[in-house]
Amino acid sequence: MPADSPLNDDTGKLDGLAALGWSDYFADQCGHEDSGGLRPMRIISVQRAMATGLDADGERPLGFPPELRAGGLAVGDWVLVDPETGRIEKVLERQSLLSRRAAGVEAKPQLLAANVDTLFITTSCNADFNPARLERYLVLALDAGIAPVIVLTKTDQTDAPQDYADQARALSDKLAGVVALNAKDPAQVRLLSEWCGPGRTVAFVGSSGVGKSTLINALTGSDQATAAMRQDDAKGRHTTTARSLHLMADGGLVIDMPGMRELGLHDVSGGIDELFEDITALTGQCKFRDCKHVSEPGCAVQAAIAADMLDPARLDRWRKLKSEDALNTTSMTVSRRRARALTRAHKAESDAQRKAKGNSPQPKKPRKG
Repeated sequence: MPADSPLNDDTGKLDGLAALGWSDYFADQCGHEDSGGLRPMRIISVQRAMATGLDADGERPLGFPPELRAGGLAVGDWVLVDPETGRIEKVLERQSLLSRRAAGVEAKPQLLAANVDTLFITTSCNADFNPARLERYLVLALDAGIAPVIVLTKTDQTDAPQDYADQARALSDKLAGVVALNAKDPAQVRLLSEWCGPGRTVAFVGSSGVGKSTLINALTGSDQATAAMRQDDAKGRHTTTARSLHLMADGGLVIDMPGMRELGLHDVSGGIDELFEDITALTGQCKFRDCKHVSEPGCAVQAAIAADMLDPARLDRWRKLKSEDALNTTSMTVSRRRARALTRAHKAESDAQRKAKGNSPQPKKPRKG
């Protein structure tokens, strides 16, 4: 922490912030010249016109400056706030960020959560278990530098929970853990405590009805409503309708996110390469640099399939993720360029109008008398 940081003035408050995830990474961004008189707060919810912040003194509604929109703020963000006005003056650089392409026609990012240490990817031991969907969440976590843990729920509804656990572990050696449990058993929920605790932030993702809210209830000691899963198709109803951050009973924080029917990946090529590092390595061994890995001579990928060293289904999932990431990343880049061009055009038009107004002859004032 900079020696002249205003945060040095209140050690007690600083200790309280540490329990909320504050660290030297954020303190080092708070030099006196940038943040004198401002107070750090953690964003626990974001609405259209305001946000809610949390510090050692409790919660407080926060306003946005003109240049910051709600879409530019994520639950879990650390911000610097003017204590007099309650206005956010600066969003601190994030250690990690989860985002997706927003649902709908317009190509734009939607921020999901910031400064997360562990992502609990939650699914259940029934028809909801889907390796391709789990891989999407794994790519998201790995690309953001977040430790992924797969949590298997509803173990009481299957005779073979270990089979599900084995399938989950086979997805990647990058997993920080695989936990199979009954979300309604407090003793089993404590298996997650390895990744929780003061100063740590975890987040839950997964389909609706798999037990995310039940797990969060147990971790926070709250009584959030829970959604049942339809038994005929193992699909659940949404319980959580907006992302929010909560304090856990034994310390640390948890971010709850709604079950997402769409997880449009973008700008996650690094995460894909890390999850599919075997395929990534093989593509570098192909005879031709532009090999499509279909039927080209000297294709190391197809050779691995022929030798039963690579599952064709895994290759198909890799192709789909690479294609989706490239498409979304390109369309969002084009959308950003178009938005900037429109902004420049609007500014130029406004400047021209002001200039024309300034050069126009002023009407003469009528003489008195």
